[in-house]
Amino acid sequence: NYHPRGPKSDYQWRVNGYDRMGMAGVHKIGMGVLIGLEDWRTDATMLARHLRYMEKTYWRTQYSVNFPRMRCAENGGFQPNVIMSDAELAQLTFAMRIFDHTVDISYSTREFPAFRDNMATLGVTTMSAGSKTDPGGYYTYPQALEQFTVSDERTAFEVANRLKELGLEPVWKDWDTSFDLMS
Repeated sequence: NYHPRGPKSDYQWRVNGYDRMGMAGVHKIGMGVLIGLEDWRTDATMLARHLRYMEKTYWRTQYSVNFPRMRCAENGGFQPNVIMSDAELAQLTFAMRIFDHTVDISYSTREFPAFRDNMATLGVTTMSAGSKTDPGGYYTYPQALEQFTVSDERTAFEVANRLKELGLEPVWKDWDTSFDLMS
């Protein structure tokens, strides 16, 4: 319904991409559902079922999940069909943590700083920081194509310092180069 043309129009190809990653031995696979298109409870249930299938089939792979929420577009653009409250996102996070205590749960910079900080102590295991959301965002392309508004504009170091204040240990993603050395 949402991608009738273009590269995303082949839904089976997109969904089966996770199997292709598993068969290829990808170290970690991130799965998610864009909250706001349809009922979030149904989407989250299907995500959990797909996660369980992947874990049983490609058990050597690590998994992460996230639940990015659509925001209302300015200037009359595409509007979400469903609005998820902070309390509902917290509920979904807790349910996923109970469902699978080993899966990484990630929050993006779509969420506001105070909410991310609180959820870091309640089940969220990874958070982005210093994100650019426009296509090619870390290069010199125009900023007019931003995919979503960043709500947490703190730098990675500011987020890390806040996590330390909360008694958590920030861990930086630094292991990719070790994979390069193996090839």
